[in-house]
Amino acid sequence: MAAGPRATADTAPAAGAGEVEGEHIKPFTPEKAKEIIMSLQQPAIFCNMAVDWPAQHWTAEHLSEVLHGKQIRFRMGMKRTDTVPQFETTCGYVEATLEEFLTWNCDQSPLSGPFRDYDHSKFWAYADYKYFVSLFDDKTDIFEGVIWSDFGFPGRNGRESTLWIGSMGAHTPCHLDSYGCNLVFQVQGRKRWHLFPPEDTPFLYPTRIPYEESSVFSKINVVNPDLKRFPRFCKARRHMVTLNPGQVLFVPRHWWHYVESIDPVTVSINSWIELTQEEDHQARVEEAITRILVCALKTAEDPYNTRAWLNPTEVEETSHEVNCRYLNRAVSALFDYYRTSKVVEVQAMRTNREHMKKEGLNVHNHMEMEQTGGQDLSLGVVKQEAAGLFGPDLVPVILTSEELPSKTGSIFEGDGKDFVGEDGEHSGKLHCTKRQRMMSKSEDAIVEQNASNSNMAPSQTLISTDDLLDCLLNPQVTRIVAQLLIQGRSLWF
Repeated sequence: MAAGPRATADTAPAAGAGEVEGEHIKPFTPEKAKEIIMSLQQPAIFCNMAVDWPAQHWTAEHLSEVLHGKQIRFRMGMKRTDTVPQFETTCGYVEATLEEFLTWNCDQSPLSGPFRDYDHSKFWAYADYKYFVSLFDDKTDIFEGVIWSDFGFPGRNGRESTLWIGSMGAHTPCHLDSYGCNLVFQVQGRKRWHLFPPEDTPFLYPTRIPYEESSVFSKINVVNPDLKRFPRFCKARRHMVTLNPGQVLFVPRHWWHYVESIDPVTVSINSWIELTQEEDHQARVEEAITRILVCALKTAEDPYNTRAWLNPTEVEETSHEVNCRYLNRAVSALFDYYRTSKVVEVQAMRTNREHMKKEGLNVHNHMEMEQTGGQDLSLGVVKQEAAGLFGPDLVPVILTSEELPSKTGSIFEGDGKDFVGEDGEHSGKLHCTKRQRMMSKSEDAIVEQNASNSNMAPSQTLISTDDLLDCLLNPQVTRIVAQLLIQGRSLWF
């Protein structure tokens, strides 16, 4: 689609308050929005950032017309309250059009057709993880209706997004994403989000079965937990919010989340933002190791029944050869990052040192200030600035009480704009960047040499299965595994 006005003739928003000569004034510039996303360590809701997106008009009815009867896969789950999570491996699946879904969702239970075996009063339907590039493969102009570039990611639009359409009760089990962060735009209906911080991972009883690359699931149904079996869950700090149409939720890296539809029809669009940090590269290596272990053990156990442990969304090959290549690519990417970051770091340090010399600053005094807490002081200032960003257009998702809401009620009345952080400890944590220190020319040379040498071996020598086993079967590792296994087994006694 050629560059031009964002809205088409049949999707253009009506002029109203907050617009000057047809252009909506957003509360944050793309640069500021990205700064917030890259620094905040708690979930937050962006308001008034997507009011001019064509995607705001993409109701299920509108998308039904756009897709012209295209078949979509729906996940079917039970409308019941149980202490066991409804993982995707335990759900039924239906191939149907959006028109057929909408007819069924109006409680017009058909005697024939794809939903004939699912009573609307007992089941929910969820068309989840629908990638735009597959769903709208012949309508690529629709990608321009999602404008993630407003959040500081140039060129990112629907092409890097997924669509979620569900009925009331549709939900995803509680899980965390191994890498990246998440931006979610609510289009139609409301969704209730239950979120838990990364520090609470031990209280969520993580599991990799069912297996899905980059998703760590919780063994707990967080809306109806079995505290006898999972007693530590009572220590988890639940953050809860209702996401309304037009709002964009930011989910930071490694935050657990359980998401449920609380209106008859919900439509959401999300994009996972990859972070070019060392932690993400490290996480990909860990994911590759997990993939090898899970696939090797589960296929050996029952090679003809992958449905029991492999998530339906995980469609890639699971052969040992493929998984080993996956691991080696992840390791190579990590060392490429090391090499690139070292070169950039050296160049930045040289530039900084030259600038300081020109200004006549005392380098030794500057180093002494850093060592005696200059960094802590500056970090504190940054934290205060971030906390000050919260207001009508950026709402923090706050810690909630242990009492769960009713199934149909709203967490926050209205659109949530009048809620601000109540606890300073949870309202403004920031990601601390690495401190750069001054170096002499000789130190520059050493770092450059190390950066070059550290990347030679991994690119020339592939990691073998024996290499992996040497690490996994290290006595220290097996001791930890045994302890975890015994702890998990003790829950049954």
